Amino acid sequence: MNILVLGDIVGRPGRKIIKTLLPRLQQQKDIDFTIANAENAAGGRGLTSEIRDELLGAGIDVLTMGNHVWDNKSIFGFIDDEPRLIRPANYPGPCPGQGYHVYSAGFNKKVAVINVSGRMFLPPLDCPFQAVTDILNDVSESADYLIVDLHAEATSEKIAMGYFLDGRVTAVLGTHTHVQTADEKILPRGTAYITDLGMTGPTHSILGMEIVPIIEKFLTGRPARFEVAGGQAQMQGVIIGVDDDSRAAVSIERFSQVIE
Repeated sequence: MNILVLGDIVGRPGRKIIKTLLPRLQQQKDIDFTIANAENAAGGRGLTSEIRDELLGAGIDVLTMGNHVWDNKSIFGFIDDEPRLIRPANYPGPCPGQGYHVYSAGFNKKVAVINVSGRMFLPPLDCPFQAVTDILNDVSESADYLIVDLHAEATSEKIAMGYFLDGRVTAVLGTHTHVQTADEKILPRGTAYITDLGMTGPTHSILGMEIVPIIEKFLTGRPARFEVAGGQAQMQGVIIGVDDDSRAAVSIERFSQVIE
């Protein structure tokens, strides 16, 4: 089985490149299951029901989120009713939506997708390490493959999660920084890992946003309005190859594709 996971989708440019390149990539790489982080898909700020439908209709099987999950308030109207959308599982107390779900894929296979948020330089949610441990107690027996989207800022926190879960999950994949890292690997006990998947959005931008306002903010220290950049777009992520018999990750391939 081949599992495709896309880095954070940013605004209309990110959605456009998915509709243009994703079907071809899925066919070329014989993809069985596709996951994408969509917390910036609506103008860089959250997700709407219309954009959810657009992305799922483009061939994505599961949408994960992150610290911008609540930025677009309309999400409260549909997050409880959409099993293909998950938000960080470590929000404290009763919380709308779900932090993980088990999906059918391939030939009678089950894929558990788990979403958690880091705590370094991000809102102080419940412990992501404990949250994943609790979830694994629920899904390890029912899922053939387990994919963790760790939405986090600090590389140390992501690497720590990778080794913490090595041998217990199929993959630990970092999101949030929008900068693809070159450290994809299979960890010693068989878990596929990358610190950050990168970004599916405007290439010539600052993390998907227009360049000038952000530079002005750095220069002046004053607030500025950030908007999604235009122009050339990129689609970044990884393809994870898993062995159907052993259920182990056997490969992780990083990719970055660009379109004008």
